[in-house]
Amino acid sequence: MLLDHLTKMARNNAWSNHRLYAACARLTEAEYRATRVSFFPTIPLTLSHILTVDWYYIDALMEEGRGYDVFIADEPFATFAELDAAQRASDRKLLAFCEGLTPADLERKVILDRREAGRFPEAIAAILGHLYIHQIHHRGQVHAMLSGTSVAPPQLDEFFLDQDLHLRRQELRALALPET
Repeated sequence: MLLDHLTKMARNNAWSNHRLYAACARLTEAEYRATRVSFFPTIPLTLSHILTVDWYYIDALMEEGRGYDVFIADEPFATFAELDAAQRASDRKLLAFCEGLTPADLERKVILDRREAGRFPEAIAAILGHLYIHQIHHRGQVHAMLSGTSVAPPQLDEFFLDQDLHLRRQELRALALPET
């Protein structure tokens, strides 16, 4: 059951990012880059943080060895289109990883390299849970920042209930994601 839930969370992540990026795509460049009240002071900095942290944890989960090298810049892409494409690619990579897991993999430990702080073995299930909380937290910040723009923030909580399927079906199909 946990494996199914973690995989559904990866699908939810892709769907939520799709909705959030679709809203951000309607912003003017000035609105997109405007300084706002948040942990990261702009929408692109917050979206970039979500992506680079995704890269960090996916790299650890897949044992690719890049570690902190994924944090090359606070804003690794000059344009919204590049950032959007990179987030979509990261979402697909995370989903493919989750779809390839077995129940036994969930307790398997991988190393989180925190440089000077050390190298820490963590269970895959724990890392995925942490990653999803991180994504939700910072998407919420972008959602709040959108409230101060001409673009209404998208609804991001219509994913798991069957009664809401009609509200997400078209986007799931566009993303080639299962409807369940």
